[in-house]
Amino acid sequence: MNLFRTKSIEQMRETAAHSGMAKTLGAFDLILLGIGCVIGTGIFVLTGVAAAKYAGPAVTISFMISGLACALAGLAYAEFSSIVPTSGSAYTYTYASLGEFIAFIVGWNLILEYTVTASAVASGWSGYVTGLLLSAGIDPGHALTHVPADGGIINIPAIFITLLLSVLLIRGTQESTKLNRILVGVKLTAIAIFLLLAIPHVDTMNWEPFMPFGVSGIFGGAAIVFFAYIGFDAVATSAEECKNPSHDLPIGIIGSLVICTALYVVVAGVLTGIVPYTELNNPEPVAFALRYIGYNLGSAVVGVGAIAGITTVLL
Repeated sequence: MNLFRTKSIEQMRETAAHSGMAKTLGAFDLILLGIGCVIGTGIFVLTGVAAAKYAGPAVTISFMISGLACALAGLAYAEFSSIVPTSGSAYTYTYASLGEFIAFIVGWNLILEYTVTASAVASGWSGYVTGLLLSAGIDPGHALTHVPADGGIINIPAIFITLLLSVLLIRGTQESTKLNRILVGVKLTAIAIFLLLAIPHVDTMNWEPFMPFGVSGIFGGAAIVFFAYIGFDAVATSAEECKNPSHDLPIGIIGSLVICTALYVVVAGVLTGIVPYTELNNPEPVAFALRYIGYNLGSAVVGVGAIAGITTVLL
């Protein structure tokens, strides 16, 4: 048995041509898919933690560093996806270049990555929804919204959203793409509302000192916010459902990364400009910031946007 046997690009293209998957995705859909994967937990949760504990106002630079690292990986993904326009992402590219055994390891690592991150995101979704229910006077109970490690029995909301989105994806990309477009729209609207309400309240004194934890803090923050970018490679897994993969995939991967990095930097800058970075270590920093400057309704709207954002990441 040859553990390092490879498949030729011609073989993979032939397999993709007869996969039976409907080619419904264009470049715009892929950019929205990328934004849906990336903008979520990072912008609504990690920004505050990274600013408060690691980088301070310089968290904006942390996002730029992580974005650059992802862009380099994204360029490689774009190159591979245009040459091997088939599903499988890094697994497929490794199979074509390094052989079956290495691809086997990479494939299971990808499954582990998606399992761990999807579980974490589903838990975050449950937390936001539970908070929204509590604010409406509905208490679903601690036992049914937390896992045993957190003193509960089972996290039903997390299981519910995971199963719901799984069923939706099994039905095909046409339905899930429509939902993704709607949720990305809601999420970007929530971010726009936050920026419109918050920018007039920016106090540059909150940016001093700009680097309270020094250069090491900036890189420590970059390591933390890198989690915010996990998922951009999911665009490459949609190759067999693209209308023109060699043209559309590179645009989708790089385009979504550029847009997401710009949003992260702007939101992080405004967030640390309206609230002292020392007060941002909480699970909902964006909503908290709006309450901090007196916009309770705006905070609720952004909370709904956060739920939409986390849903698209899980999708």
